[in-house]
Amino acid sequence: MGFFVSVSLSKLGFGAAQFRLGGSVIPRGRSPEAEIGEILNLAARSGLTVFDTSNGATYAEDVVGEQLPRPCRFRVVLKTGRADRGPDHIEAEARASLRRLKLERADAIIVQAAGDLFGPHGPEMWARLLKLRDEGLFEYVGVSVFASDDPLGVVKRFKPDIIQAPASLLDQRLLVDGTLATLADWGVEVQLRSIFLQGILFLPPDRVPGPLKGAASRLSRVRRMIAEGRSDPLQAALGFALSRPEATSVLVSVTSAAELQAIIAAALSPPPDLDWDDMALDDPAALDPDRWVAA
Repeated sequence: MGFFVSVSLSKLGFGAAQFRLGGSVIPRGRSPEAEIGEILNLAARSGLTVFDTSNGATYAEDVVGEQLPRPCRFRVVLKTGRADRGPDHIEAEARASLRRLKLERADAIIVQAAGDLFGPHGPEMWARLLKLRDEGLFEYVGVSVFASDDPLGVVKRFKPDIIQAPASLLDQRLLVDGTLATLADWGVEVQLRSIFLQGILFLPPDRVPGPLKGAASRLSRVRRMIAEGRSDPLQAALGFALSRPEATSVLVSVTSAAELQAIIAAALSPPPDLDWDDMALDDPAALDPDRWVAA
């Protein structure tokens, strides 16, 4: 049975970054391949639009290629390979990814890190990606950025079609300063990522990583506000991201079909009536996962 495709679900996309492969234990005794197949079929039936295939493993692309529903109705997004190996490697990896996914072309290819564009191979890499777009392998070329990357400067210099950027009810920096609104006004497609900020909103107080202790009281207050608004962290995080007019898509990474089902159910729920502005964090350590995610 299919799902009613709401405006929220048509804006919701998903990513393969957390697909569990390579010996991972899957609940219910299912094989990783079967679980990925169920994720992909559930996403297709539900009307999810964008699928970011980046997982960092060629085996993952092989599995996705075998399990991807056909005809593929997702806007499939690839990420570039290692920039330090030069543009020929970038092109070879892009073509190999398409072969593994059993696709003749994909919707977009995204530079994994904006800093790659400013490295020694940056200009050549970008020129090669534009060439691949002109040849029809990709409809769009984009860049994944952090708040510290000066996204407006990146767009002014390289003129990408798509920007993938972090934004969440806890990390509102690129929304508050108008960066994402400006990008949208310039005609750049904005895809939101990291909307759960590495899941810190879901952690109980005693499991907050050490570098986040300074933000613990603030996080507790945000959780209390969500509870008092008769909502839960998942629904609040999704409601915030999906309500942003700057974004055309909101990307979530999932590990199982059950997890995706919970996300879909939360996205279909009426958005909670919460004071989003009062939930933003301003603690630099909390807003930089590289400083705490491994703690």
